[in-house]
Amino acid sequence: MSGRPADGGGGAGGRGSWPLVAVAAAYTLVQLALLVAGAGLGWDETVYVSQVSPGADAAFFSAPRARGITYLVAPLTALTPSVEALRVYLALLSGAGLFAAFAVWRRLLPVPLLALAAGLFAGLWITVLYGPQAMPNLWVALGCLFAVGCFLRAARDRADRAALAGLCAGVAFVALMRPTDAFWLALPLAACALLVGAWRRPLLLAGLAAGAALGCAPWVVEAYLSYGGLAARLHRASEIQGRLGWHLAFYDQVRALDGRLLCRPCDMAWRRPATAVWWFALPPLVAGGVVAAVRSRRPAAVLVPTLAGLSLAVPYLLLIGYAAPRFLLPAYALLALPVARCLRWAGRAVRPRAVAAAGLCALLGAHLAVQYTVLDGAAARGRANRVAFGRAAAELARQGVRPPCVVSGEEAVRIAFRARCASRQTGGHDGSITPAELAAAARERPVALVLTGTRRPPAYARAWRVVPLPELPGGRDWRAYVSPSAAPGT
Repeated sequence: MSGRPADGGGGAGGRGSWPLVAVAAAYTLVQLALLVAGAGLGWDETVYVSQVSPGADAAFFSAPRARGITYLVAPLTALTPSVEALRVYLALLSGAGLFAAFAVWRRLLPVPLLALAAGLFAGLWITVLYGPQAMPNLWVALGCLFAVGCFLRAARDRADRAALAGLCAGVAFVALMRPTDAFWLALPLAACALLVGAWRRPLLLAGLAAGAALGCAPWVVEAYLSYGGLAARLHRASEIQGRLGWHLAFYDQVRALDGRLLCRPCDMAWRRPATAVWWFALPPLVAGGVVAAVRSRRPAAVLVPTLAGLSLAVPYLLLIGYAAPRFLLPAYALLALPVARCLRWAGRAVRPRAVAAAGLCALLGAHLAVQYTVLDGAAARGRANRVAFGRAAAELARQGVRPPCVVSGEEAVRIAFRARCASRQTGGHDGSITPAELAAAARERPVALVLTGTRRPPAYARAWRVVPLPELPGGRDWRAYVSPSAAPGT
């Protein structure tokens, strides 16, 4: 593996960074145009945002979660509770992050190739949808891109101290967002640092280790303070994720690409196979990019991100028994580089070039049309959910469930956040209160137990007043059992 940059390297080649700036600006503008107005918070987002939202009770923070995204949104939530403002803030940040993550590669790959890779990644509906959301996966993807680029620059040039510091910071950032992803990122990089003779030096390994240690430190400290120790937190995290083990999730991931944000269980019909065409094209395009880089005898800047991307995909394709498209964002970000290398090579190899360019533009145009069809549907569901949860919270308020109050049961997290109540569960992954404690709380403050379908209330709530609720996603016959301490109309 050569330490020299691929494809002639050098990056800008007199072009400057304007192609990357253009891609990042377009990515930001699409988010602002399609995803800000009328947007509501998803379930996971609500958990993260509630931790730092003034006047809101923090939702239960389960063992697998890390607080990196909460730290990222804290400056905005301290100023305003506006969801639209949060979306704008994150859209601007993610656009800047996309530019920074690819710009660090300018000394390794030509800027036009980087702009193509950035456009391919930014064009995915998943990448656009999660740009303005308070979720960690996109930020893990951008951190991984940045860290791998810094790793290659530091490996190539021993005097590049900025790259070494960037490697440490990038790995720390990933670990702060999702500690387990930092492990799968560091694994191939450490292997490269040990196996490639020209890269075998302590500082590279020290940068990886220091970044992982710094980023994981808050999660580890919290494990001992709140979860009974590191081993106990890891065990509980595995339980919540369905017990990590050998699970083939390829088919689940494919079916989720038609707009399912979480596929657990993934037993719905595969309605739109066309949404996964690009997914099946990804492996041969990646292989083509690697072959093209090897033939150039400068494979490092393509081969290393490919190895890192495949490593980051391992837990979500082989070890977890459910799927969500966002899980693979870090892999997609890194694999965009070999795909762009393949497309660039194909564009140069096919004659006449005008025909090759026209064919490539047509394929990319069809790909983007499919992506934005899925994005439009996901965005519409998000807006509809905001209206639905707002109505449910308003109905509970009319029935006397006002702060200080508690909401338990189905969709308690989102309803409670909208109603400015605390969310508490008596069991399951988010169990944080016993039935006896919830019943005792109901004697002192308004409590609502939300159920759907044919579920019967527990004994302590069977005499409570039943309030029909507006329909919410994921069930029918929504209703709340409201404690006597909630006085309607007061």
